[in-house]
Amino acid sequence: MLLKNLLPAIEAGSVVGTLDRPVDGLAYDSRRVQKNGVFVALRGEKSDGHQFIDQAIEKGASVIVAETCVQQPRATCVQVGNTRTALADLAAAFYDRPVRRLKMAGVTGTNGKTTTAFLLKHICEKAGLRCGLLGTVRYEIAERVLPAIRTTPESLELQELLAQMVNAGCKAAVMEVSSHAIAQERTRGLEWDVAIFTNLTQDHLDFHGTMESYFEAKLKLFSGLASQQVKKKSTAVVNIDDRYGERIIDHLGKDFPVVTYGMSARADFRASGYRPEFAGTSYQLDARGKSYLVRVPLIGRFNVANSLAALAAASSLGLGVREAILNLAKSPQVPGRVEAVPARRQFQVFVDYAHTPDALLNVLKTLRELSPRKLIVVFGCGGDRDRQKRALMAAAAEQNADFSIITSDNPRKEDPDAIIAEVEKGFRSERYEKIADRAGAIARAIALAQPRDIVLIAGKGHETYQEFADSTIPFDDLQVARRALENQPVEFQ
Repeated sequence: MLLKNLLPAIEAGSVVGTLDRPVDGLAYDSRRVQKNGVFVALRGEKSDGHQFIDQAIEKGASVIVAETCVQQPRATCVQVGNTRTALADLAAAFYDRPVRRLKMAGVTGTNGKTTTAFLLKHICEKAGLRCGLLGTVRYEIAERVLPAIRTTPESLELQELLAQMVNAGCKAAVMEVSSHAIAQERTRGLEWDVAIFTNLTQDHLDFHGTMESYFEAKLKLFSGLASQQVKKKSTAVVNIDDRYGERIIDHLGKDFPVVTYGMSARADFRASGYRPEFAGTSYQLDARGKSYLVRVPLIGRFNVANSLAALAAASSLGLGVREAILNLAKSPQVPGRVEAVPARRQFQVFVDYAHTPDALLNVLKTLRELSPRKLIVVFGCGGDRDRQKRALMAAAAEQNADFSIITSDNPRKEDPDAIIAEVEKGFRSERYEKIADRAGAIARAIALAQPRDIVLIAGKGHETYQEFADSTIPFDDLQVARRALENQPVEFQ
């Protein structure tokens, strides 16, 4: 491909140099530039790509895309107003806009994105619609499973992964869409068949500043549906039980296709008769004038909402509701989402990703519905993240658990003991203790457990690492809990 054929994809201000440069690849990291590559100089929070233009040229870049241009004897420089939007547009054009050959479903919200995405992918696959997955836990391209670098990849990697899905024979893609990705233009140029909103609760205020700003980022996904360049028959699938969901519906107006879900009588996909069990959940679904019995092998009222979202989205993609319900009953465990730790014990141990006050509240309420003798929770808060939620996490634990152990999550560059001290401020009782070492905290909770108790290990879920200021170490809550159980004598009564 020649630069002159790629250039129409972006709004270029000025071009210094020839347009007949060959383009064999794109990069925004100067260390990954290859011969005849385009280097896009992104301005990040910690570094500025404009400082690495010379290194990119040394590595073989023949084209530089930057917000400020200077003449380069070995490269053509293209000046743009915003390199982030330019990267997204260039990546879409370079990979020949793979979204136009895929049915695209995007899931956004504070909680429930991962489970909803996993369930929807499962339903699509069982219906014969080969489906890729991009999300917090992992990326799936046909039979290939890749570790997830971030919930929503940078625009360049995102377009490349979608192109790989097309090449692998996928006809659909389900992806989690984070508020960071929307704000940073990573999803620019994607064209959606279905956009799903789960809920909005306090999180990421370290990045967005206010809840209103956080909501505006989410809203942008839905605002863009009506103006997509390719007129897909887009549908918004929205949780009507969430007040921010109501605002999205109002914003879209009566003329845009919206499918609502929830437990409200106004919901298009409405659940009632909720029955929780250790092996899963059942409920009655009323949708499109018919009633169905739904069984999903996941526990919790919030998983009723997640399964409703998946069923409503599947229907919006043209799949049959009855078949989707039958396939939903065979869905696999979602890693780190109320995941049971296998153990021959008279008590239960669960691992969950809950790392916001609302998520912790919901999972504790769910486990309380299983009528444990005592509910013990291990949790912490991540460093370098929203500090306002730390005391709120403690309040959620205190109100819904019988005993809490505060520990480290991913302290990152903060002092773990300082984080724990901020969490501790949210407690009003003395029904807690502090153990900074996460493995020690998990072992302590399991040692405290008696018959008919439930232990919840919250915060990290599927993660297999723990981040500190100067290192990242292997750490898997599920495996640590298994080892603690192995070291605990089995007592049969």
